[in-house]
Amino acid sequence: MTPQSLLQLTSQKCTTGCPILDRLLYGGIPCDSITEIVAESGSGKTQICLQLSLHAQLPVSHGGLAASSLYLHTEFPFPFRRLHQLCLSFRSSNAHHFPVNDNPCDRIFVQSVHTADHLLEIMSKTDPFIENSKNQVPVRLIVIDSIAALFRSDFDNTPVELKRRSSLFFEISSKLKALAKRFNLAVLVTNQVVDLVGPNEGINGLRIGNLVCLHTSGRRVCPALGLAWANCVNSRLFLSRNEEVIREENEKSNGQSCDFVKKKMRKLYVVFAPHLPESSCEFEITREGVFGVER
Repeated sequence: MTPQSLLQLTSQKCTTGCPILDRLLYGGIPCDSITEIVAESGSGKTQICLQLSLHAQLPVSHGGLAASSLYLHTEFPFPFRRLHQLCLSFRSSNAHHFPVNDNPCDRIFVQSVHTADHLLEIMSKTDPFIENSKNQVPVRLIVIDSIAALFRSDFDNTPVELKRRSSLFFEISSKLKALAKRFNLAVLVTNQVVDLVGPNEGINGLRIGNLVCLHTSGRRVCPALGLAWANCVNSRLFLSRNEEVIREENEKSNGQSCDFVKKKMRKLYVVFAPHLPESSCEFEITREGVFGVER
């Protein structure tokens, strides 16, 4: 076992709010580390981020961080309606931990981010913001949802621009890791996927992590932002979304095949993490939140 994997195993974790997902992740999302969730749109990345932001407020004895969170969003509009819906479920399940008129949403500090330079500007002010928060409920979770949106259109596909983009990757990740280490924060970042065209495996023909290739919605995909960004995160999780045929309806009178009943199946995979083995878990998204499914 490497020193990094030992550190991740022993570090404090923030519960996801689901015992099945926590078991897969050896307790939840680790502090002093950057965890990335990769998936196509509509797979549940933001849902997990919102749920984690709420459960970070739980006492340490119940898997939380007894902390507030800083939620930096780049996808517009921010899902305030879904956050309040999840908050109602969170309050009803954990009412004994909070005062009667308490609103957990007040401890989620939401900030919009429009460009990579804007993110760096915000991060330069994050240090004193977190320092001042210690007098109240300290900030111990930072969410960036999503990192890919900041690099969609501001950079050309030229050597100079690609080099500048990689430089920004390392500057952003270095600042995040420094904050995570100084304040023992958990950092959760979401990322998009792009279609993988051609016979190559992984990114540019390289296999990264446990999975030879990622599949979702019947397509082969790979994480956006390439190998340079992959080297900036400590752990990578992947969410897939596929349709599964579970049974046939009644046959038609002419004997031809009939309609199929399809069910949306979602799975969470560990792509790489210094403290986690290759593993996966089915999950579902309900009105109350994101929950693992045991088969």
